[in-house]
Amino acid sequence: MKKDRLFLDTNVVIDFLDERVPFYEPIARIVTLADSKIVVLVASALSYPTVDYVLSKIKGKERVKANLRRFKIVSEISALNESVIEKGLNSKFTDFEDSLQYYCALQANCAIIITRDVKDFKESTLPVMTPEAYLRSLSGK
Repeated sequence: MKKDRLFLDTNVVIDFLDERVPFYEPIARIVTLADSKIVVLVASALSYPTVDYVLSKIKGKERVKANLRRFKIVSEISALNESVIEKGLNSKFTDFEDSLQYYCALQANCAIIITRDVKDFKESTLPVMTPEAYLRSLSGK
């Protein structure tokens, strides 16, 4: 069976690393699936500095870096390169950062985008799901 390649939007990475209630449990279950080699997780290179910036204020720089190092073990990184930026600048997305996330997902051959902000990806040709919706979809497989 082919493993789903899941692209994680920055907000769900933050939910996971900050253990944000009530969002933590569903994304933690997805990360556990990746750790068990059932799915492949991909995050944009852009997510790493964003997560560091947001969470360092709450948890401290060294703790956040340690968490990002562990997260990197269970996920792949999609490069933020000139092609992605060019496509993002010329896309119909209203939010530039979301367009970059989307084109990083395409570049990494992801099948699904996982985010809490599904509405931000209405231009996406890929399926876009919340962590909860993705987990529900597995019960049908």
